[in-house]
Amino acid sequence: RLRGDRRVTLGVTIGKFYPFHRGHDHLIQSAKAQVQDLVVVVGERPGQALPGPLRAGWIREAHPDVEVLLTPEDIPNEPGPWAERTLALLGGRRADLAFTSEDYGAAWAEALGARHVAVDPPRTTCPTSGTALRADLGAHWDWLTPPAKAHFARRVVVLGVESSGTTSLARALAERYQTTWVPEYGRAYWEGRRYLSDADLWSPSDFSRIAAGQRASEEDLARRANRVLICDTDPLATAVWERRYLGPATPLRWDLGGARRDLYLLTAPDFPFVQDGTRESEHLRAPAHEWFREALEAQSAPWILLEGSPEDRVQSACEAIAPLLEWAPLASPEVH
Repeated sequence: RLRGDRRVTLGVTIGKFYPFHRGHDHLIQSAKAQVQDLVVVVGERPGQALPGPLRAGWIREAHPDVEVLLTPEDIPNEPGPWAERTLALLGGRRADLAFTSEDYGAAWAEALGARHVAVDPPRTTCPTSGTALRADLGAHWDWLTPPAKAHFARRVVVLGVESSGTTSLARALAERYQTTWVPEYGRAYWEGRRYLSDADLWSPSDFSRIAAGQRASEEDLARRANRVLICDTDPLATAVWERRYLGPATPLRWDLGGARRDLYLLTAPDFPFVQDGTRESEHLRAPAHEWFREALEAQSAPWILLEGSPEDRVQSACEAIAPLLEWAPLASPEVH
C-alpha cells in the first residue's frame, strides 16, 4: 500500500463505541486491511453507563492486534480540538489514514494531516447504530459484538441435587430462548477421572479446578448468547458438591469470578430418584437440597424454587425470566 512514494503504515479511528457493535467492528476490520498499524481512540466521560475501560476492553478482546487508547471527552466536540487530542495521543507519530463512518470524519482527518477513508457511511453493510442499540438492546441484539453480548446477556443459573431435573430444564430453556447453555463442567471432570484407582478421593483443589472450568465455559458461551445465558450449575453448586464429598462441616465457599447473577432456579427433588449409572447421592438428596437453599440465601441474587412437572417448571422459569429481558434504555451521550 503506497501513498506517493511512502508506505502507508499507520491508521487511526475514533469514537465512543457505546456500545461496541458490528458496525464498529466492520469499521475496524476495514481499517486494519489498509494499514500496518491501527490506533483506536475511545472517548470516555464520567457517569456513562458503560465506562470507557469496559468499552476499550471489548475492542481489545475482539482486535488484539490494534492499539486502543482511552481519552476523556473534556474538549469541544469539533474536528480541530479532537485532531489536536489525537495527535497528542499518537505521541509524535503521523497518521496516514483516518477512518470514520461519520460526517465529521473528513474535517477531522484534514486537521490531522491524514487522508480520510469513509467506511460505509450509509450503513448498508451493518444497518445499525449506537443510538438504536441504546434505545432497545433486546430488539437489536444481533448487532452487538460477542464481548458486548457477554456483558449484557442475562445470566440464569439452574441448581439442584442429583436427579432433580436440572440438565433437562437448562436444555429446555435454551431451546425455548434459542440461546446457549453451559453444561455442567464437574460431570465431564468426574468422567475424565472415573477409572483411576483413587477416583473417589477428592481434595479442595479438585473443586477449585471444577469451579474455574465452569467459569471459563460460561464466559465462552456468553459471547454467543441470545439475550439470556442458561447455566447448568455454577461455582455456587460446586461449593455444595465440595461439602458433599469432603464432609458436612465443609464451609460453603465459592467465587463467581466477577460474573453477574440475574436469577437462580432451584429444582426441587420432588420426584423419584433415577439412577443413570453415575449418580451416587440418593441418600443425601434432602440435606443437599437444604445446602443449596442455605447457599442461595447467603447471596444477593434473586432465586425461586421450581416444583412439579417439567412443563410446570419451564413455565414458572419463563415467567421469572421475562422481566429480565426488558432492558431500560442506556443514556445517550453527546456525540462528535
